[in-house]
Amino acid sequence: MTAPDLERWRLILGEAADACLAGQPMSTTAAGRDAALDWLYGRDEDLDRRDVRRRSGGDGASQLTTMDWLDQVNRLFPKETVERLERDAVERYQIPDVLTDPEVLGRIEPNATLLKAVLRTKHLMNPAVLALARRIVRTVVQDLVDRLAVSVRQSFTGARSRRPSRFRQARNLDMRRTIRANLGNYQPDQRRLLVEDVHFFGRTRRQLEPWQFILLVDQSGSMVDSVIHSAVTAACLWGLPGIRTHLVAFDTEVVDLTADVDDPVELLMKVQLGGGTDIARAVRYGAGLVDNPRRAIVAVVTDFYEGGAPGGLVRAVRGLVEQGTHVLGLAALDEEANPSYDRQTAQLLADAGAHVGAMTPAHLAEFVAEKVGR
Repeated sequence: MTAPDLERWRLILGEAADACLAGQPMSTTAAGRDAALDWLYGRDEDLDRRDVRRRSGGDGASQLTTMDWLDQVNRLFPKETVERLERDAVERYQIPDVLTDPEVLGRIEPNATLLKAVLRTKHLMNPAVLALARRIVRTVVQDLVDRLAVSVRQSFTGARSRRPSRFRQARNLDMRRTIRANLGNYQPDQRRLLVEDVHFFGRTRRQLEPWQFILLVDQSGSMVDSVIHSAVTAACLWGLPGIRTHLVAFDTEVVDLTADVDDPVELLMKVQLGGGTDIARAVRYGAGLVDNPRRAIVAVVTDFYEGGAPGGLVRAVRGLVEQGTHVLGLAALDEEANPSYDRQTAQLLADAGAHVGAMTPAHLAEFVAEKVGR
């Protein structure tokens, strides 16, 4: 092995692997990386439980502050590694300086992990720190909005028709007709088709009747990902023609956040994560917002762990379904849509007529677009 390969294994395995260096000291860069890794992972209590010797940096004992450590990892590691180290500092070791030191917050790169940590701890922050935390919230949320807005716009632009169009746009390409029109240009020796005549689909313009979209979001501590993406989804749907969006957060209480839907940053800063869960109460509140039952979609984003007996929740959902309202029970609303939920309660709601499953924000936008475009 080359010296860099040996140093890499030494960094992975820690002090116990000193012998692999055959008595040679690590390079200055490797020693700095070792000290930075030790500052973070050396505090793992599991090392003591397993009687594993703690790591020690190759340049001797280091008294790094959080700010020193942040500077060091950004200088010594690639961006992907820095993001992982910062995530472990926040989630795994809950190092308080990361979220309470204004200097650290001012330097750290905004990311989804920090956003979730800010939302969980914002009630503990003093005004100066909270102002810096908003930078993280705004940066990450704007990135989510920009990405989801593309999917939302595509969902609401109208269904493709079979009629040809002179408007040339890549997503409306009529591939089958284009290939058929250019078959005479096929070059067998090069196995290529020269395309000279390109054809496109037209799109029918949706005539939208007024619809209501009522999004009820569980704000218990385990639902932080869904709370974030619900706020972003509601912001992207806000103001679309023919649809009126409501956003309601709930635990054992119900808070109508519709007035802040157009500003997802302000909305998220008002959410209070944690507490119990009264889904039935939220559904009853949502039912009270419905103007025209057959022109309403009520989406409940929750893990379905109801705080009380599920009978009241089932009755509330069944009442909405029987009056013609589309009811969605979403076990997850984030980019991965990895659900974790009470399947028994979810099945009861499905039996009552709700559509129950897991959706990404983009899929939810497609569902809403399909319903309001009919």
